[in-house]
Amino acid sequence: VSTSHLQLTAFALGTIGWILCTVSMGIVEWRVWHVDNTTIISSGIAWVGIWKVCFISYLHVSPGYREQFCHKFSGYDSFIPHEIYAAQGLLLIAMFTGLLGLVATIFALRNVYMGISHKTRIAPFFLVGGFFYIFAGLCVLIPVSWNFYSVTHNQSIAFPPSYYMPSSPAAQEAGIAIPVGIVAVILLLLSGTFSLSYRFPMTANPITK
Repeated sequence: VSTSHLQLTAFALGTIGWILCTVSMGIVEWRVWHVDNTTIISSGIAWVGIWKVCFISYLHVSPGYREQFCHKFSGYDSFIPHEIYAAQGLLLIAMFTGLLGLVATIFALRNVYMGISHKTRIAPFFLVGGFFYIFAGLCVLIPVSWNFYSVTHNQSIAFPPSYYMPSSPAAQEAGIAIPVGIVAVILLLLSGTFSLSYRFPMTANPITK
């Protein structure tokens, strides 16, 4: 037990990182677009996520009542940029591999705290969990950094007319999903590093029953 404190910390960090990875997928605010024409986009702000785009509109609703309109992306939409497609796939992979890392770490910690001192039941699972954490962190890092690059360069998206979105914003900024993803990356990479640092105590005596 005394040799697995870092791995217990890795499990805690990995759990938080995996939750943040999952949360970032559901947040629509990956890119915040500021638009000049407020005829339909009443607030002048639209949120572009990896699954849909949303904005507030007062059109055809009672005065003073705010209505949010969202358009979901389809897998057949050719206008979606590559970085959004990459985010959709890589974040799903990160969520799955991060979960596998948690399962492997839980199994190893269970054996540690139950007093099972067989090396083959502890060390390999910490190593596998560490690799899964790091792989999940890299899967989050790629779409987060790629989309942040697109935001900083104010890249456009050729939305179809039915979306009521301009192809280019007057300005855009990173939404809350990007910093959430960055924190997830840091936590997953740290948890992976801690898991991989496990060294089985050579002086441990196997328990015989």
